[in-house]
Amino acid sequence: MDNSQQLKEAFSKSLELDIKDITDDLAYSVNKQWDSIRHMNLVAEIEDLFDIMMDTEDIIDMSSFAKTKEILGKYDVKFDT
Repeated sequence: MDNSQQLKEAFSKSLELDIKDITDDLAYSVNKQWDSIRHMNLVAEIEDLFDIMMDTEDIIDMSSFAKTKEILGKYDVKFDT
């Protein structure tokens, strides 16, 4: 399974959304399921999944699925383009 699919599954599990609803357009400010508590659950899930520890600034800046992929690039997590 590639990193993009793994990240989608982390989002799906943490935000309790159907995996088909996880797209680059999924954003914190738009989706009611993505609240502050689920955001922290998502961060924990991502950190465990990719064996990383994200900086606080990155956690705060993680505002969409697309932005999350961009941020994870800083931690050498690669995604297919």
